[in-house]
Amino acid sequence: MGQSSDTSSWRSGTRPGLLSDFQRGRALLRGLVVALVLLVTTGLLAQQSKPNEYQVKATYLYNFGRFVRWPGTVPAAKGDSFSVCVIGRDPFGSILDSTLAGESLDGKPVVLRRIAKPQEAGECRILFISSTEEKHLNEILTALDQSGVLTVSDMPGFTRRGGMIQFVLDGDRVRFEINLTSTESARLTLSSELLKVAASVKRNGRSGD
Repeated sequence: MGQSSDTSSWRSGTRPGLLSDFQRGRALLRGLVVALVLLVTTGLLAQQSKPNEYQVKATYLYNFGRFVRWPGTVPAAKGDSFSVCVIGRDPFGSILDSTLAGESLDGKPVVLRRIAKPQEAGECRILFISSTEEKHLNEILTALDQSGVLTVSDMPGFTRRGGMIQFVLDGDRVRFEINLTSTESARLTLSSELLKVAASVKRNGRSGD
């Protein structure tokens, strides 16, 4: 499946900690990979034999919501929906709409919002920051400080500058790296399963460039 294998095991909705036996858990996950690759092939990505870059990124965005825990005190966690937001020029087109349509996370319906200003992101759980906002990144991250919003982007140097999750290409595969300092500062808890499949996990503060 190439790229889609990166996300196939996430579609199960299985959460870490449900199985106390580690070996049993690993065996179960291996079985889910096989079954869920078929699910992705025949369902979410049935239109193409090989998903394109933004189909994979859209699937990742959805699944980040399964493997991140938000503190109940943040405004986004108190709403009636689970908002995934995009700021700047949207590179997904209709792909993200179709990926999130009819889905739910944390017991709430997933809602896609496209916003123009970081001040509008208060109710967002996940915010994808378009590469068109690179010149305004420091301003955006400062506005979101302590807001409990998971920031994601594919712009170069995103995690180095204080972003939380950055999409990176490994050959023809879409992967991601994590800035753990930034997520912890926002009081977000990342599942160990998410950390295991990241291309890299780093700790560094926000760069000023």
